[in-house]
Amino acid sequence: MQKPSTLFFLPGALGRTEFWHPAADLLSYPAPKVHVTWPGFSGIRPDPSIRGIDDLVSRIVADIDQPSALIAQSMGGVVAMLVALQKPELVTHLVLSVTSGGMNLATLNAQDWRPAIQAGHPGLPDWFTSYHEDLTPKLSALRIPTLLLWGDADPISPVKVGQRLASLLPNVELHVFSGGDHSVGCTLAHLVAPLIDRHLSLRP
Repeated sequence: MQKPSTLFFLPGALGRTEFWHPAADLLSYPAPKVHVTWPGFSGIRPDPSIRGIDDLVSRIVADIDQPSALIAQSMGGVVAMLVALQKPELVTHLVLSVTSGGMNLATLNAQDWRPAIQAGHPGLPDWFTSYHEDLTPKLSALRIPTLLLWGDADPISPVKVGQRLASLLPNVELHVFSGGDHSVGCTLAHLVAPLIDRHLSLRP
């Protein structure tokens, strides 16, 4: 049974690596922390070899050479699940915060976040706003211990989304924070970090 020897933190669709810093700084789990960047986002220099989510996934897969946990925000959670599907032998744990999970959210009362991102950040690559793959047929293969973090005041990814994802993953725990919004992983870092610490100590 493996425990993670590296922790990868994946940002959301805006690529804000600072999102996970508060929770990461509070973790007591003894492992190096890698804050993943999205080229072309949040002041990061573009990389001509990265042209979409598939390329992001391939880059992270190549970087994982030892047992690792993926801790991801929102659309970063989709990237994390795609990575885990490609490298299940080394991804030991998943922590997914308010992610769409690669599911169709239209039936789950979710607010469409894409127009606001496109209007507010017109220079960003459209990798996340144009992504619509349905991962639900593949999710039963993700037997990795998964912690889902949700807030009950998040219009972008309502609790129904977390509940639906929890019903599709075989080895999962869903934690819902009262009053939590789409930034629950950052704004409630003092509550999130102990849950992540406990999760990372679980044997796969």
